[in-house]
Amino acid sequence: MALIQYEVIGQVGLITINRPEALNAINKAVLLELNEVLDRVDLENTRCLVITGAGEKAFIAGADVAEMSDMEESEARIFSETGNALFRKIETFPLPVIAAINGYALGGGNELALSCDIRICSENAVFSQPEAGLGITPGFGGTQRLARVIGSTSKAKELLFTCRNVKAEEALQIGLVSAVYPRDDLLVEALKMADRIAGNAPIAIRTIKCAMNEGLDMPIADAIQHEVDLFSTCFSTEDQKEGMQAFLEKRKEKVFKNK
Repeated sequence: MALIQYEVIGQVGLITINRPEALNAINKAVLLELNEVLDRVDLENTRCLVITGAGEKAFIAGADVAEMSDMEESEARIFSETGNALFRKIETFPLPVIAAINGYALGGGNELALSCDIRICSENAVFSQPEAGLGITPGFGGTQRLARVIGSTSKAKELLFTCRNVKAEEALQIGLVSAVYPRDDLLVEALKMADRIAGNAPIAIRTIKCAMNEGLDMPIADAIQHEVDLFSTCFSTEDQKEGMQAFLEKRKEKVFKNK
């Protein structure tokens, strides 16, 4: 596929948005191809995904304004619904997804990053939701996920209303990302993190993601019960037996079979 590159490195899938000439801006074709790539991921043998952007300047510099500028209301609705469905698919994907943000993450780029489980960035990363300056609202979940991710409605509204840029260090400070690395080290660190995740029991990792994603929208009593239910199911897996036996035998080597 021309616009999305997919590479499997061990047990990690690396997805690269490949429109460097347009700073990897999201258009309809990018959404279509990214959705198709996600459908092709081998869930049995792949343990983690990393999403990044091609080139040295941008993760994703927003949605393609040239494509959006002539949209009618009905077309804009379809575009927003398509993007939101895809980003929700990433958010609820069975595998952990790491966003390796190498430069600009503006508008739809920041919204894609927000749909990932973990966000790390390069020192030259810049985040923004510039939509209000274009006469529109965020259309791919920015008005909903930003406050949830950073834990502050006030700060989220400030960023959405002012459209100002947030540089890497501030992004780390407000919890938008969990780590900042030199640009040349970012992908190495992302893959290292993905490898570490891949070394743990995949059913347990998927269950943790499910527990957090679903539980955070529940009352605490219901969420705790949900955790109890999911915790219990782990004891019917071969991976639980292997993990605990390895601990008792004091051996570092573990063979998790995703069963």
